Amino acid sequence: MPYRVTFVCTGNICRSPMAEWVLRHHVEEEGLDVEVDSSGTGGWHVGDGADDRTVAALHRAGYRSAHIARRFEADWFDRYDLILALDDGHLRALRSMAPDAEALARIRLLREFDPAADGDLDVPDPYYGGRADFDLVLEMVEAAIPGLLEEIRAGLKAA
Repeated sequence: MPYRVTFVCTGNICRSPMAEWVLRHHVEEEGLDVEVDSSGTGGWHVGDGADDRTVAALHRAGYRSAHIARRFEADWFDRYDLILALDDGHLRALRSMAPDAEALARIRLLREFDPAADGDLDVPDPYYGGRADFDLVLEMVEAAIPGLLEEIRAGLKAA
């Protein structure tokens, strides 16, 4: 059975799909049995593709992208081994939906896996910014990937 990871941001068009496709790239490169997806805490963009600036940032860095936004549902907790919030607001929203302690234990902040995060664990929302803001988000996501891959490898071994 694959290890399942999901990323959660606000509208599921900027940060979480970016993180999804960066992690997809790395687990595919390593041949890990991991399913990766993403969603948002809000439903404003359900059915939309990823923001064009997200897609452009991913493509500039050599990543693929294909995405349809969706909203995280409370009954999805059992689907995932790891639920990664992109900022503290998403973390609080997910925790408030968690049905039990087991579900709560699956929720983490993405930047917890970046040893250089230095206490600031939020990935800022680039939506109202420009190219540099999207590139910064991509850098933050990529910085967390090595630690996240360690967590995933440990989870696969434990399964």
